[in-house]
Amino acid sequence: MFSFSRENKSLIASRFRNIDKTILFFILLLFLLGIFFSFSSTSSVVADKLNKESYFFLKKHTVFVFLGFLIIFFIFLAEEKFIKKYLPIIFIFSFLLLLLVPFIGTEVKGSKRWLDLFLLPRFQPIEIVKPFFVIICAQIISSKIEYSIYKKHLLSFLILSSILFLLILQPDLGQSVLLFSSWLIMVYSSGFNLIFLIIFLIICLFCLFSVIFLFPEKFGYIILRLKSFIDPTKGDNYQSEKALEAIVSGGFTGRGLGEGVLKDLVPEAHTDYIIAVISEEYGALLILFLIIIFLLLSYKVLYKLQNEKDDYIKLVLVGLVSLLLVQTFIHIGVNIRLFPTTGMTLPFLSYGGSSIIGTAIISGLILNFTKNKPNLNNNL
Repeated sequence: MFSFSRENKSLIASRFRNIDKTILFFILLLFLLGIFFSFSSTSSVVADKLNKESYFFLKKHTVFVFLGFLIIFFIFLAEEKFIKKYLPIIFIFSFLLLLLVPFIGTEVKGSKRWLDLFLLPRFQPIEIVKPFFVIICAQIISSKIEYSIYKKHLLSFLILSSILFLLILQPDLGQSVLLFSSWLIMVYSSGFNLIFLIIFLIICLFCLFSVIFLFPEKFGYIILRLKSFIDPTKGDNYQSEKALEAIVSGGFTGRGLGEGVLKDLVPEAHTDYIIAVISEEYGALLILFLIIIFLLLSYKVLYKLQNEKDDYIKLVLVGLVSLLLVQTFIHIGVNIRLFPTTGMTLPFLSYGGSSIIGTAIISGLILNFTKNKPNLNNNL
C-alpha cells in the first residue's frame, strides 16, 4: 500500500512539473475573478428580491468553483489514451441527457433547456455536451481510417446536426451558433477547402432562415429578436437597453463596488449580463483587462500547436479555444447590442453551476493537452 501511494504521489508530482503554469495561472485567475464578481453582482439581488440570505448565490458559486477545480484536477491527471477511450462514452451519456430535455426538461421563460437532477437542480446538459463534442469531432476528423476527409467531415456534421436539432427544439439559438461556429473553425483548421466551406455555410444559412420563416409558430421569437435588434421600437429590449446604459454609465473607471444598479433592474444580470454589471461598477478598463486575459489564454494554448505533431491534439485544442472565445465575444456582443439577445453566459465569470462545470471540463482538457513535453521549450 505504501509503495502504491508513493508511486501515485510521484506520478502526480511529475504531471504538475510539466503543467503549463501560464495557462494554469490564467484559468485560476478567471475562476477567482468569477467568485469576486459573483459577490458583487448577486448579494443585493438575493437580499431584496428572493428573501434569502445575502450571500446565498456567492456560496453556491464558490461551491461550484471548488467542484470545478476537482474536475480540472482529475481530467488533467488522466492519460491521453484514457481520454480517447472513455470520454466519448461520457459524450454519449451527456447527449442522452440532452435528449431528455424536450420530454422532462424544466421550462423557464418559454425555453426548455434544463433538467432538474438530484444533485444539480436546473442543470443544462448542453454545457457538458460541448467539450466532449469537440473531442468526438477531433477523433473522427483525425482518425487513420481509410475514408476521404469529406466523409469524415460529413460524419462529424451529422453528429453536430443531431445536437443542433435538439437545441432548436428547446429553443437555444445562442448555443447552436456557438457549436456550429466552433465546428466550422475545427473543419477549416483540419485543411478543408475554404471555397467548399463558404458554399456550405451559405447553404446552411439559407436552410436556417427557411426553417425560421416556414415555422413561425415555433421560431417566431427569433424573428422578433432580429426585428427588435434592428429596430429597438419593435420589441421588448428592456434588458439589453439597461445593460447598454449600465456600460455607458460606468465609463472608464466605473461607479464603484456595490454602486451599480443593473443587478437590481435585470433579473439575469449575474448570468447573461455579467459583463455589463462589471463594466458599470469597475469600468471599461477592467473589461479591456478581462478581454486581454481571454486572448492571452487563447494565444498561449494555440502557441503550443507549433510544436505539436498530433493532429488529434491540435484539433481538440483549436475546438476548445473556439468554444471559449466565441462564447466570450457573443456574450460581450449581446451586452453592447452588437448581437441580438441569446442568453449566453460568460465563461469562468457568470454565475451558474452548469456553466462553471462545463468551463472546468474545457479547462482540464486544455491543461492536459498542453502539458510541457521533454526537450521542448514552449515558454513565451
